[in-house]
Amino acid sequence: TPYLMVTDTIMNSKQIAHSKPQEEIMFRSITASRSRYSRFMTRFAALLCLCLLQAGCNDGSAPMGETPQVRYTAIAPERLVLTSELPGRVAALVTAEVRPQVDGIIQQRLFEEGTPVTKGQTLYQIDPAAYEAARNTAKAELEEALVHAAAQQKRETRARVLAKANAVSQQEWDDTVAEHGKAKARIARAKAALETAEINLNYTSIKAPVSGRIGRSAITQGALVTANQTNPLAVIQQIDQVYVDMTQSNASILRLRRLAAAFGPAWGKGTTGARLILEDGTPYAAPGSEHGETQWHTGDLLFAEISVAQATGSVNLRALFPNPEGLLLPGMYARVLIEEGVIENALLVPQRAVMADGSGRHFVLTLQEPQTSATAQNAALLFTVQKKSVELDRPSGNRWLVRSGLEAGDIVIVEGVQKAIP
Repeated sequence: TPYLMVTDTIMNSKQIAHSKPQEEIMFRSITASRSRYSRFMTRFAALLCLCLLQAGCNDGSAPMGETPQVRYTAIAPERLVLTSELPGRVAALVTAEVRPQVDGIIQQRLFEEGTPVTKGQTLYQIDPAAYEAARNTAKAELEEALVHAAAQQKRETRARVLAKANAVSQQEWDDTVAEHGKAKARIARAKAALETAEINLNYTSIKAPVSGRIGRSAITQGALVTANQTNPLAVIQQIDQVYVDMTQSNASILRLRRLAAAFGPAWGKGTTGARLILEDGTPYAAPGSEHGETQWHTGDLLFAEISVAQATGSVNLRALFPNPEGLLLPGMYARVLIEEGVIENALLVPQRAVMADGSGRHFVLTLQEPQTSATAQNAALLFTVQKKSVELDRPSGNRWLVRSGLEAGDIVIVEGVQKAIP
């Protein structure tokens, strides 16, 4: 268009070329064309802006920036398994300390350290020479007592015949009977001495009192041991099953009892026993898992102490766990997960939705759905905010177990609480 305008102007200028110079006419014509072009572009830009503003204002919806928006969750009852995580120590099912019962010198050690042993297996051999001599002496004394008793019996028999014929005095008869009784008592004493000597001789072979796995030997061949000494020679432990000893605060036990009283028949159904988390954080489970699921080795809670420790205010508990792989060793630290019970209709609320007021009481903000009418069916629903005080029991993951204050179906605000005003 500018070029056409310029051409038009040049053709018109040729008609008046006789009155002015050619160069001046062409310059003035081009200047006039540029002025008209600038006014045209200015009007075109203003018209375009007006159209854009008109298109933006044709939308009849009102802006929503003034209405606060929040995220919420609906509270629904669900099944909750209550668990407590307690620290514990592994203890052997049976612990037997091997000690000598007679004095002597160790001649042999007849076991391999760290291997299983059976009850009655000989572990150490003490030099038996002195005890064999004592046994032989006791045996000789018994034989002597038997011979003496036989002689006294014959003497008593003869004295009895003479006493019937009044050939001996009553005093002689009584002495004869007494001597025969002493001979019998001497036999009994000699038998007891022989039995003691044989027992001591048997004690020279130190045997395993129980079956289990034996640890290291505290003495070597040639060492002198004494009867019932303080330090054991070795320790035997049974670890095919192990105890796990735990402590729980008295306050937790009182809370559990109150929960059991509050939930009634629904409490405790479906519990599967105690489980272990090892010191490295891995679950105590079977080596093989089916379909990717952890096959826990579960234990049984045996008992809890009937008294509270005054120094710590805690109660001791004990659980029994199987140990088929021998993974649990005495003295090992572990965490015990005890399933305290099951709540069938538990109400859980996200922790980020719970706030505390100045007095330390907890509350949540809930949404109250408005009553829609026929005239407001097409309008946006605006919820009202209500503050509700809640009583919490314990955390469960990233949620709180609500004891009271909420009901099933309540809509709780979880995000945007700063914008929500009751």
